[in-house]
Amino acid sequence: MADMAIDPEFWQGRHVLLTGHTGFKGSWLSLWLQSLGAEVAGFSLDIPTTPSLFELGHVAEGMRSIVGDIRDYGAVEAALAECEPEVVIHMAAQSLVRRSFADPRETYATNVMGTVNVLEAIRAKGDVRVVVNVTSDKCYENREWDWGYREDEPMGGHDPYSNSKGCAELVTAAFRRSFFHNGETRLASVRAGNVIGGGDWGEDRLLPDLMRAALAGETVPIRNPTAVRPWQHVLNPLSGYLTLAQALWDRAELAGAWNFGPSDEDARPVSWIVDELGERWPGGVRWVPDEGSNPHEAHQLKLDSSRARARLGWRPAWNLDAALDAIVGWYGAYADSRDVREVTLAQIAEFSA
Repeated sequence: MADMAIDPEFWQGRHVLLTGHTGFKGSWLSLWLQSLGAEVAGFSLDIPTTPSLFELGHVAEGMRSIVGDIRDYGAVEAALAECEPEVVIHMAAQSLVRRSFADPRETYATNVMGTVNVLEAIRAKGDVRVVVNVTSDKCYENREWDWGYREDEPMGGHDPYSNSKGCAELVTAAFRRSFFHNGETRLASVRAGNVIGGGDWGEDRLLPDLMRAALAGETVPIRNPTAVRPWQHVLNPLSGYLTLAQALWDRAELAGAWNFGPSDEDARPVSWIVDELGERWPGGVRWVPDEGSNPHEAHQLKLDSSRARARLGWRPAWNLDAALDAIVGWYGAYADSRDVREVTLAQIAEFSA
């Protein structure tokens, strides 16, 4: 089919509730929806990092921002009643692998029961048209294959984080079959991993660690430099989520699971990313192998996104070179004390064009 484009007319005035809007991906998506003219509301427990794109980009100024815990069903239900959304994009999560080893109970409570709470509140309300649940590429039972995982591969996950995302996928499928099968509410799940972009200050993540070290002129320890990941700029999967939400509005048969990953050539080793970023950043990036004791991580991971390409006409607009250029440009602007909101919106506009 022909490529689908994100339609500003569809989003103009559309009531959207975004959980996890204060995080890295949530802040980018909030600003994008604001630029499209949507009536955006966000539901999140806190601002997860200092500094944060949410604060630096004054994201709250263009939306309704509700403080609440996704583990609290009553708070989720009240947010839905207050915002009256037509579209819900559920992104709130405990998203760190290493933290899931330290606190598995919090990880499962947030990622599994938080998803149950959102979907049950939507079921009880009864008038939400489109729901997109954002999980992770790590939801699959990873067999260290050289080829990409397809949407119907078994769910699994070695660590509590990955496993909790596999559980969230199973919860989503059960709600879709049990409660949303009539098509009045169209429920989809989306899987994308290793997103990178400006404004990410998450802990134990490669690009934030690299940029913190680069900005401070320090050396950064790198674990698993040979591990291969499907790297992509954050705007690539976000464009997929928006494209899918548009399509679901008119096509209930698209309710299901979707991968939004990069091209195969953009699945690169960690060491490649470090070296390429170092070539672009003034003064380079100094790094050493992390010789400490680290928890298990998958070595090889790719996604097969042919379903999204064939049925939605979606494809990643920026390759990995463009993504790294954009990242260096964003953090360079931050280092120069430029207006982060303007820089972020300008990159969204460039991507959209």
